[in-house]
Order: sequence, then structure tokens, then C-alpha cells
Amino acid sequence: MNNEPFVSVVTPVYNGEPYLGECIESVLAQDYTNWEYIIVNNCSTDCTLGIANRYASLDARVRVLTNPTFVDAIRNHNIAVASISPGSKYCKVVSADDCLMACALRKMVQFAMEHPTVGIVGSYQQSKDGIKWKGLAEDVTVVSGREACRMHLLNHVYVFGSPTSVLYRSDLIRRTASFFPHLDPHADTSACFRCLRDCDFGFVHEVLSKERVHDAQISSRVREMEAGTPELLDLVDQYGPLYLTEDELLKRREEAVAAYYVMLGRAALKMAAREFWQFHKRKLAKLGYPLDWRRLILEIGKKFATELRNPKAAFRKFERALDERTGCGIKLV
Repeated sequence: MNNEPFVSVVTPVYNGEPYLGECIESVLAQDYTNWEYIIVNNCSTDCTLGIANRYASLDARVRVLTNPTFVDAIRNHNIAVASISPGSKYCKVVSADDCLMACALRKMVQFAMEHPTVGIVGSYQQSKDGIKWKGLAEDVTVVSGREACRMHLLNHVYVFGSPTSVLYRSDLIRRTASFFPHLDPHADTSACFRCLRDCDFGFVHEVLSKERVHDAQISSRVREMEAGTPELLDLVDQYGPLYLTEDELLKRREEAVAAYYVMLGRAALKMAAREFWQFHKRKLAKLGYPLDWRRLILEIGKKFATELRNPKAAFRKFERALDERTGCGIKLV
């Protein structure tokens, strides 16, 4: 009899051939043994399914599901977490282009068992040569869910990380039909905000996973489109009323809107592409803040005036922006 809590590990994947093998190997190498591993293939057109099936044929704990039709990434994550076994105590998502350290499941489950009020356990994550999610002081391991959310909204303390860097209590996943509550890239952060009304947040101050950074990953696209800016405004509007006072909410909302226009002003001087502007115009309208052209022009003017204080540096920035847009290696001097 295995007395360790049963853990469901899930990997939603689409065309993960370059990285999936290493991801699966990292799960098989865990020094914690009581787990199942569910790989959800999202109609991949490369060798993803063959790779997953090969490992499933070698280890009975590995199960492969294939969606009948292609769905977006967040829906595939919801399909994956909805597939966990009824007896699962904890759920660990591992993105197909990430991998776990061999001790990850053991250390996160042990922490969760020692702190039964904790519903979500975070950890550090290696990304290239850096370490991500270092928001909490090292002597802080458990905070109330409310305080964790307030730190995120008010103090830019980002500890919720990515699905690969956290462990979820399975009963939190089973409470709703869609654990990740919308289709935007920050759906995992929104899931934390929704869950932490009723439980504490814990953190293991160790690197327990590794992120592979590449151009095809969702986070690369988020950075390219500056999609993190509307994320903050959305979180403030959706969850600020739950975690902030009325005065805090009003102040933080205005700060988020102001930060949005600072970003847009910077993007205008960098000659952002048409796609960028279409994206943010749609986002602002969806969030209930239609693009204010007057405010944008004022922000561009302020940014331009600041740049002109150092004309030589401003000229170099303009050259780089022009080169990025044209790809022609243009030199203006």
C-alpha cells in the first residue's frame, strides 16, 4: 500500500515534438512515485502523439488523450485538469516545453501536507540563466490567500508563477467546470485569484522546474504584444473588489490605466505594428476602457519630450525601431 497522496500530473500539448520527450522524462524521473500522468494531445500535426504513445507503452502510469478537434491553449488546459482521477489529492501541470526537477513532486506535496490550509503551492523556476518568481521574502512560506492577492495587486509581488511552477489542490479544480476561467493568457493567474478566497498560499523557496524560452511559446507572444498590461487592468477590475478597499481599488485602477497609456506612448515612438494597435484597441474596448486618443497623444508628447533631452540616444532608438519594422539594417547617419 502506498500511503503517499495520489498526484495527477497533466501536460496539455500541441506540436510539442522538440521538447516533449525531455518533459516526459522529467516526470518519469520523479523521486515521488504515487502519480498518474495524463498527456492531452491537441490534434498535433508533428510527432507529438507518437512520442507520447511510446512513453505510455513503457509506463502504465502514463495515459494519452487526443482531442477530437483542435481547441485553443486554455481550453486544452481545462480539458487536461478535468481529466484527473477522482482519487487525486493534488494536481501538477507541466507545460510540454518545460520540465521538473526530480524532487519537485515530493517537495511540493510534502509542503502541502504539512500545511493543510494551503490550496496552491508555488516555487522558483529556472528560465535561461535567471530564476523567476522571487517575490516573497525567504522566511515567508505561508500567507493567507487574501494577502497573496493583495500583494499581487498592490505591490507587484508576482508569486503565482506559471502552471509549471505551482501545485494545485485537486478539490479546487473540481469545484468549477472550467478551472482556468477565461481564454486570455493570464487565465492561470485568474484561477489563483478565484481559488485564494478560500485557502492559503504556500511557497517552496527552491527551484523545482525549468522553463525553456523560445519564440513559439505563449509567453513570447505575450511579451511581443505587451499583453501583460491589459492583464493587470483586468485583474484589478475583476478581483480588486474582493481583495481591496474602495479607495485602494480606485487608486490602483487609475494607476493601471495610466501605466497602460505609458506603454502605448512608448510603443507609438517605437512604431509598433498595425496588429499591435488592433490588439490593444480590442482589449481596451473589452475591458470597458475605449481607447482615448487624446490621452494617447498627450502621452506620446510627454515621451517624445523626454527623449529629446538626449537627441543622440533618441536617434539611435529611432534607427533601431525603423530597422525592426523594415528588417533592412537602415542607418540614418
